[in-house]
Amino acid sequence: VQLQASGGGLVQTGGSLRLSCAASGRTFNSYTLGWFRQAPGKEREFVARIIWSGGSTYYTDSVKGRFTISRDVAKNMLYLQMNSLKPEDTAVYFCAAAIGIQGYTSNAYRYWGQGTLVTVSS
Repeated sequence: VQLQASGGGLVQTGGSLRLSCAASGRTFNSYTLGWFRQAPGKEREFVARIIWSGGSTYYTDSVKGRFTISRDVAKNMLYLQMNSLKPEDTAVYFCAAAIGIQGYTSNAYRYWGQGTLVTVSS
């Protein structure tokens, strides 16, 4: 499994960005795909996840109502639409894949992309 994240950049507070993650190497019908982030000096934290088959989503509380995770099954693409961005959203964002139905525990995710930096200026 290969994951390639892109779409990060510099944005002002209140702005929007859409992250993309190209997934390849197998079909993902029995996988959960997610987004995690790691801010400078902090632990990596869960952001959102989607069950590839069916599309069920789950978010961490701090992004609910602002971020939307989605996927394009035909293109094997994972997305994270981020609106109303705040300085505390500044982090390197990673896409990850886990076998089966998984939640927010990073240890459950076996495959990781290289990360894309999101910087939100105040």
